[in-house]
Amino acid sequence: MHVLATAGHVDHGKSTLLRLLTGMEPDRWSQERERGMTIDLGFAWTTIGEQTLAFVDVPGHERFVPNMLAGIGPVPAVLFVVAADEGWQPQSAEHLDALHALGVRHGLLVVTRCDLADPSDATEQARRRLRESALGELPAVHVSGRTGAGLARLRCALSELAGRLPAPDSAAAVRLWIDRAFTIRGAGTVVTGTLAAGSLRTGDRLRLHPGGQEVAVRALQSLGEPVDEASAVARVAVNLRGVPLEQVRRGHALLTAGTWLSSDLLDVRLCDRVAAGLPRQLVLHLGSAAVAVRVRPLGEDTARLSLREPLPVRIGDRVLLRDPGAHHVAGGAVLLDVRPRPLRRRGAARERARELAGMDGVPDGAGELRRRRVVRGAELRAMGAEAPASAPEAAGWVLDPAHRDELADRLVRLLDDHRERQPLADGLPAEAARRELALPDAALLDVLLRAGPAREIRTGGGRLRLGAAPWPPEVATALERLRGMLTDDPFAAPTAAELAELGLGAEPLAAAVRAGELLRLAPGVVLLPGAERRALDVLRRLPEPFTLSAARQALGTSRRVAVPLLELLAREGRTEHLPDGTHRVRPD
Repeated sequence: MHVLATAGHVDHGKSTLLRLLTGMEPDRWSQERERGMTIDLGFAWTTIGEQTLAFVDVPGHERFVPNMLAGIGPVPAVLFVVAADEGWQPQSAEHLDALHALGVRHGLLVVTRCDLADPSDATEQARRRLRESALGELPAVHVSGRTGAGLARLRCALSELAGRLPAPDSAAAVRLWIDRAFTIRGAGTVVTGTLAAGSLRTGDRLRLHPGGQEVAVRALQSLGEPVDEASAVARVAVNLRGVPLEQVRRGHALLTAGTWLSSDLLDVRLCDRVAAGLPRQLVLHLGSAAVAVRVRPLGEDTARLSLREPLPVRIGDRVLLRDPGAHHVAGGAVLLDVRPRPLRRRGAARERARELAGMDGVPDGAGELRRRRVVRGAELRAMGAEAPASAPEAAGWVLDPAHRDELADRLVRLLDDHRERQPLADGLPAEAARRELALPDAALLDVLLRAGPAREIRTGGGRLRLGAAPWPPEVATALERLRGMLTDDPFAAPTAAELAELGLGAEPLAAAVRAGELLRLAPGVVLLPGAERRALDVLRRLPEPFTLSAARQALGTSRRVAVPLLELLAREGRTEHLPDGTHRVRPD
């Protein structure tokens, strides 16, 4: 299916043209048919060859421009209608401005009422105007709604137009802008819209914007027929299960969950307009939504838009800005950044304008990551961008590779500084390192520990350690004296008083044990590393089984040392404590 909208001045025959083409009545309200003027959106469809074409008929009167914009917003192509006997008119110009602002590039010029006047002048006039817009050179067809002349040529031209339209992405995330909401007895709430991308299926669970409520697709229709699945591009009616009518209206949207970013702050590039010349208060149109915005110019063609209500957006979306007070389209804009940083300090706006100058509105995961440094992967995808495969990721966060390397270097310097300030400390708490590096999640520390010089960092007990620190002179002297004492008498562990006299309190002793300089048997009981192996050599020479007293005498030490030493050997599986309280050495 292909979906097209009509456009053109009031009473130029848009609805008549659709009746001629489809045999259907696009005006839904009796008031419209009585007055002969379209007020709200109408819908009709037909088949041309093997192509199914659906039409959104929009009002042409200036009082109903918001309704018109809701109809053309999600539609990829247009039938631009100009009457031969009236030619180009004010609403022709406003509709063209809207189509240009939204970047619509595909269409067909239809000159109607050719039975009332020669269409040549109207055709040339319209072509001249269209040529200056995004639509460019359009094929033209002359028809008469009264006589039916030109209908065959129109159907042929429509078939050719459908063949030129770009193929939609039926696997994309759904953003169905709602243009109608009503109830059907026995079915409940039904919403309609143009499915521009993605697919819908009965049973799908979607998110209703605004509010984020999860909704279920109870049933689907397309062009009046029930279907189990509808793929873009298509006109669809969606029956929602358990959703009251008062919760949905035009301008709301049905979204694939977790795939769209809702934002009320946007940085944009203005199309064909200078930012400084825009009114500060405008209305932004996107899809079928219309939201009041405040405009803050940033550069010559860039601006920041503050929306009264958030909208589901992506980088590259085209929006239309309209001044409702002046009744004209102010211009179009391309979304460059849908989650911009606040502008708080002096000169931030100028700096931001320079940054935006290098952005083109095409989603670029590497560029977004480079600018943001660290971002949630799901948020990046919701912006419409994908993180590069080389980007490290942890706990759902993605790091820019260059920023990771910079943080890894900073982490090494941070630990080095901490070691100099507190040489006896047991490393730096990982949480302190996370805060210092402004990492949003501690899991990202593991990413840094696999980069560059940070690979030398050791972890354990929630702390980060960078090698061994040089001992303070007084601690180095005390350890040297202790090593001399234990070399002469390897199992004569000094008492707490003797350690204090050496200047080895709890903190330097703990640091020496962590550094492997001492072997800790029990609180306040330390020997030299390897003392347990020397003790085992001595115990092997005793008759087995041997008692604690025999071991103590053979080692030339006290019970204070012998008991924890034998416990250590037993834990390591080198000796065995027998049921009768004696000990024996296990075979190698």
